[in-house]
Amino acid sequence: MSGRTWEYIARRGFFSHDEDPESWEFRATTRTGLGILNRAYPTDADFDPKYQRSQWERLRHYVQSLNQEDPETKRYKIIFLVRHGQGLHNVKEKEVGRKEWDRYWAKLPGDGTTTWLDAELTPTGEQQARDIAKFWASENLPLPGSVYSSPLRRCLRTTTLAFAPVLNAVPKRVQTTKEKLRERLGVHTCDQRSSKTWIANTYPNFEIEDGFTEEDELWQPNRRETFEEHVLRKTELLDDVFANDDNELISMTAHSGAIMALFAATGWKKIPVAAGAVYPLLVCATRTQAE
Repeated sequence: MSGRTWEYIARRGFFSHDEDPESWEFRATTRTGLGILNRAYPTDADFDPKYQRSQWERLRHYVQSLNQEDPETKRYKIIFLVRHGQGLHNVKEKEVGRKEWDRYWAKLPGDGTTTWLDAELTPTGEQQARDIAKFWASENLPLPGSVYSSPLRRCLRTTTLAFAPVLNAVPKRVQTTKEKLRERLGVHTCDQRSSKTWIANTYPNFEIEDGFTEEDELWQPNRRETFEEHVLRKTELLDDVFANDDNELISMTAHSGAIMALFAATGWKKIPVAAGAVYPLLVCATRTQAE
């Protein structure tokens, strides 16, 4: 990405997802301990010489130390990528098949029985989100310092169910909607967002970012965002977060295509992620030129 101020690379050697295959037959799922590898870090000698701390505590300390070395040219964040739980649109797509979904059904707001415009979660999707909360508590995982969500209904609901129980004890953590976390824009009505007023009234605990328009001005009925445009939008999201958020641990609740675009923006593999799954990445931002 020539001409950019920062470039982003997801680092290998920290999570077992390194071994995930690039295959549409595969779906990455949430792993024990989020798949953190049992390994030593250069900072262990001072931080935990007797190896009494958890693997996550030692990794977090290592990332904090990396961020202190040269923050003007390199910055690191562990990002918990959360794919929303099963949505109403996912059920319809499975019923009719991907080809018919893309050709016809995705362009409609519903089928007369089910409405999937800005699709809500199914009961299965809600349970998948609750399972994330149970998993976080049972695994004693570190809490994200910031919680970001796509402003689409299925992501806001997933974030609320997945993180509200663990965040209630730490109210300073802010949940923020980000337009650039949205799914690929255009044509598919499930990816058209609701109004700012609806979001604010339904999810008052979410902070709505500056510049968020009342109505959806990004979605177009006759033009689908290209993959390259989507990757650029996700790179701009990373620009925003790395420049304005000092937390080394953050979460992002998004969509299958949005996560795939984030993988591309960070040089990661094309890995399909299952609905309701959490996928960790350690991302390094490197300055390529002066701002």
